[in-house]
Amino acid sequence: MSKIAVMLADGFEEIEALTPVDILRRCGIEADTISINASEDVMGSHKIPVKADKKIADIKNWNEYDMIFLPGGKVGNDNLEACEDLKAPIYDFYKSGKWIAAICAAPSIFAHRGYLKGKNATSHPAFTSHLDEAGAITKGAPVEVCDHIVTGQGMGASIEFALTIAEIFAGKEMADRVAEGICYRK
Repeated sequence: MSKIAVMLADGFEEIEALTPVDILRRCGIEADTISINASEDVMGSHKIPVKADKKIADIKNWNEYDMIFLPGGKVGNDNLEACEDLKAPIYDFYKSGKWIAAICAAPSIFAHRGYLKGKNATSHPAFTSHLDEAGAITKGAPVEVCDHIVTGQGMGASIEFALTIAEIFAGKEMADRVAEGICYRK
């Protein structure tokens, strides 16, 4: 079974994080919510408290994960980018060709590290300049997959973003079945 680390920081955009978790779990993919805080408690950008499955300090072996996923939210994005304990795992996944994903503001984290140079990528329009300045190819698509990186535009693309990841790990048939079950026309 595939396993995805969904990183949560105070200020994360709730729909961008929890919609993918819901859809991935419906597809039989293990999606662990992981707080970068000292506790499992994380406050969303719209003051919705969430209790994560784990804390980042609990992760002893990042190799058990097939993907690291970063949701957006301006404050959450800033907190994720500043998290020292997250920098090495993301770099290791990127360098080894393991999957990384980000939506909304969070693709800027990959851009700032040079991971999107020459790659098709997308983000919230307010952050597109970060991608452009880093040499990404941006076309304003809701979701982009390039090599082993998935990027999404924002909250409105959360379902498509989640189904794209689900298709990667559970196959098109399963992703289509879940899309039909949630009345989403892909």
